[in-house]
Amino acid sequence: MIHQAMPDQAAPARSAAGDPALTDALQRIVGPAHVITDPAMLEGYVADRTGRWRGTTAAVVRPADTAEVSAVLACCHDAGAAVVPQGGNTGLVGGSVPLHGEVVVSTSRLTAIDNVDPVGRTLSAGAGVTVAAAEEKARRHGLTLGIDLASRDSATLGGIVSTNAGGLRMIRYGDTRSRLLGVEAVLADGRVLTRWKALTKDNVGYDLPGLLAGAEGTLGVVTRVLMKLSEPAGETAVALAGIPDVGEGLALVRALEHAGLIIEAAELMTRDGMRLVGDHLRLRAPLDVDAPYAVLVEVSGPAVQQDALLSVLAGRADAVLDAAVEHGPARRLWQYREAHTESVGVASSTPPVKLDVSTPLSRIEAFLGELGPGLSEHFPGVRPVCFGHFADGNIHVNLMDVEPAQQEAITDHVLRLVARHGGSISAEHGVGRAKLPWIALGREPVDLAVMDAVRGALDPARMLNPGLFHWAAAAHRGGDGAVLGRMLPG
Repeated sequence: MIHQAMPDQAAPARSAAGDPALTDALQRIVGPAHVITDPAMLEGYVADRTGRWRGTTAAVVRPADTAEVSAVLACCHDAGAAVVPQGGNTGLVGGSVPLHGEVVVSTSRLTAIDNVDPVGRTLSAGAGVTVAAAEEKARRHGLTLGIDLASRDSATLGGIVSTNAGGLRMIRYGDTRSRLLGVEAVLADGRVLTRWKALTKDNVGYDLPGLLAGAEGTLGVVTRVLMKLSEPAGETAVALAGIPDVGEGLALVRALEHAGLIIEAAELMTRDGMRLVGDHLRLRAPLDVDAPYAVLVEVSGPAVQQDALLSVLAGRADAVLDAAVEHGPARRLWQYREAHTESVGVASSTPPVKLDVSTPLSRIEAFLGELGPGLSEHFPGVRPVCFGHFADGNIHVNLMDVEPAQQEAITDHVLRLVARHGGSISAEHGVGRAKLPWIALGREPVDLAVMDAVRGALDPARMLNPGLFHWAAAAHRGGDGAVLGRMLPG
């Protein structure tokens, strides 16, 4: 199903996005070449990566720096034109799609990496710099950004800040919010907010960079970021181990930590997912056993970490059904994990429903144990493939062969199951438009009201990303599945 703007959905009170006078004004700010209005050229800006969310826009504006972003937002604000900020557009929840004809403000030209400070271990860069480019720059100074995603070549720093991305190395380095030291952002009316201190300790007032992290473009357009860098791992070792259940995977991670090893990454895969990847890439099975689950663990630490890894695996021979161990980066083993998304997309007869969720570690097993049978009972024919960063509770639920008419019902089924297990409906991809109807499963009414008050203080007219986060009496679903309240206008 492709979700498009409907008459009863929230839309800005008025929109001048298609006004020729506004287009002319925007061209005077950024230059005619950087205001895109050709419908053919707009295609890449009006749909998300999943293909499920498609909208419209009359113009995509590509400012060159913060000053131009400021002028563009002030111009749109005065004209009453709503704005959707967009980075690499690699999101999976429709958060950067202009559903109601909003002006798209692209950060694709904000690609300057201003400085890497190897002493203070910081990187300052434009919001349009990709994760891969930032990591390459940091590596030249013997450091690492610490955020790694499968979409690293197209995901941008502004995007990972706006969604508070976690990624493959979160267990080692934390999420984006924890690595964000400073930010420059443009508010809805064009004012520039700068909080820029390369300090680990700066306890003056509210944590505004932390507030913007995860706000999904509703509080401001991030234009520059100041990121904390870290020492990268030295030599690493990687194990792909077959296990009978999730509990044994968590026990293996704990045993590795007790052995003095540093966990760089810990990924969970299922038998079905491993088979899917093997079929798609025509790979032989990496293990001699067909285990219900496989975990991929990368460790660093002592110079003899591979020996220590082998020792831990041998000590857990009663629980580890089989294992393959390689020196890092072990791309052969990692491809079984990193090819999951591609393999799911190829194998599904419909665009996969992707639900990024988390549960407490103690509930992962029970959640997965209920998920499969529940889907078989209520949605026969749908094939689930689950994988993810299980050591921090993050599971990516991918549902294949979902008929368009089933998408809302199956999303409701899975997210309610997550909530019953004390989890979160959004672990790291954001709420976006895809999960907005279920936001009350994750936040209490007072919590929602406070967030709405923050937004109202910074953007009273809700002109920034108006399709997201209608918190005050937001549309949400009650325990019986009925929609309570209604979607408020932007």
